[in-house]
Amino acid sequence: MQLDMVSRRPETTPKRPPLLFVHGSFSDARVWDDYFLPYFAERGHEAHAVSLRGHGRSEGRERIHTWRLADYVADLAQAVAAMPQPPLLVGHSMGGMVIQKYMERAPAVAGVVLMGSVPPQGLLPSNLHMAMRHPFLFQQMALFSVLGPSFGSIDLMRRLLFSPSMPTELLRKFIHYTQPESQVVSLDMMGLDPLRLKPGRLPVPTLVLGAQHDIFVSPALVRETARFYRAECHVCPNMAHAMMLEANWREMADYLLGWIARAVEKRAEPAAA
Repeated sequence: MQLDMVSRRPETTPKRPPLLFVHGSFSDARVWDDYFLPYFAERGHEAHAVSLRGHGRSEGRERIHTWRLADYVADLAQAVAAMPQPPLLVGHSMGGMVIQKYMERAPAVAGVVLMGSVPPQGLLPSNLHMAMRHPFLFQQMALFSVLGPSFGSIDLMRRLLFSPSMPTELLRKFIHYTQPESQVVSLDMMGLDPLRLKPGRLPVPTLVLGAQHDIFVSPALVRETARFYRAECHVCPNMAHAMMLEANWREMADYLLGWIARAVEKRAEPAAA
């Protein structure tokens, strides 16, 4: 499978490990390249983002509605194999579930970061939360899922993904990042392809990140995911679901960078000695 990779590299010798970012539903690797990839490259890390099959400029767009969650996991395995050394995996929303499914294989990776991720129990808890707390937006999201970006609007994007203060000119840019998503993958995450990992600490450093105003993955669900993996947890205030594109994205990036330095780079020092 021909996959599109967006990469930013530091001007100096790269720090360990390289970072590999995985996007969520209805988007592609570009969501990481406005802020996160340049930010981490400027601070010494190779930063890469993959567009899963059928997304962005990757192969398979014409078959988007046939792909399964297992196909996306295979894409992640392909992207990891292309890295110069075992990467740190960062997954947002659906991308977080792709990473969790990939971890069933017990692969050699430097660490795992789940950002606003589909929880280990799948989409059902987050869908129920959204349906009860935000019924109108849940209905609009269901229509968007079926009808695709043609149903979308600037106002809907703001209400679903961003803080109310998000500048309209940026929303006009980001709406072009949206695209159709495989409904079969959504069904897989609803239970057709359940996660087989058992509760407990993963064999690599793990961080679970969330956003205070995320209407998809509430802070309570973020904390439940952290408890499932016995992982460090951080919920960033004044952010919504698309945290890597929010106006205050730097707060999340700074926290992630600090965690990498103390939880991942230090862990790798004996192996590098």
